[in-house]
Amino acid sequence: MALRPAELRDVRPVRLYLITDTTPRVQPLERFLADVIGAGVGMVQLREKRLDDRALLHWARRFAAACKAAGALFVLNDRLDIALVAGADGVHLGQADLPVESARAIAGKDFIIGLSTHSPEQIEAARGSPADYLGVGPINETPTKPGRPAVGTELVRYAGAHAAQPFFAIGGIDPTTLPPILIAGATRVSVLRWIANSSDPAKATRAILSLM
Repeated sequence: MALRPAELRDVRPVRLYLITDTTPRVQPLERFLADVIGAGVGMVQLREKRLDDRALLHWARRFAAACKAAGALFVLNDRLDIALVAGADGVHLGQADLPVESARAIAGKDFIIGLSTHSPEQIEAARGSPADYLGVGPINETPTKPGRPAVGTELVRYAGAHAAQPFFAIGGIDPTTLPPILIAGATRVSVLRWIANSSDPAKATRAILSLM
């Protein structure tokens, strides 16, 4: 699958970033993605820990095609190799994954690379990295990150003052938890369960964006 032009692989206009596995409540997948992207999701991440490599490649290709057709960016969690083969626009890396510098050397300058950060020290360390965006959190405790304590809105304030890259606040975000995150200075957010588990994901998407 051909990559979209480099000038279109830009995370800066994205305000709402959806992270989901392969089993959102609304099926089929292509309908779900078309609905949420049509409602305003600008970037989608496939985060799937349960699949072998062949199955993950299959799903990544479906996500890449559906996101491209609907006009959103697509990134794959953790796996740079599969992201490149699947035609993704980028990859999202954690602190224990392949170093951003190594990923950039492999993927080239026009491939999106995101990096999770959980502390002021990690935000500072990312200032000199070639990451395109940061994930900052988890702001609230979330079952998708078991064992990782919530960092609260103070880290959002720190990122707003010190991050060199655009950043997305993440962690337990829904319309009830979003206002203090925005007050702390976030202008972009990543949302998981509120949208993926909704019976009306387009409505759930608009509920987030209406507050932003």
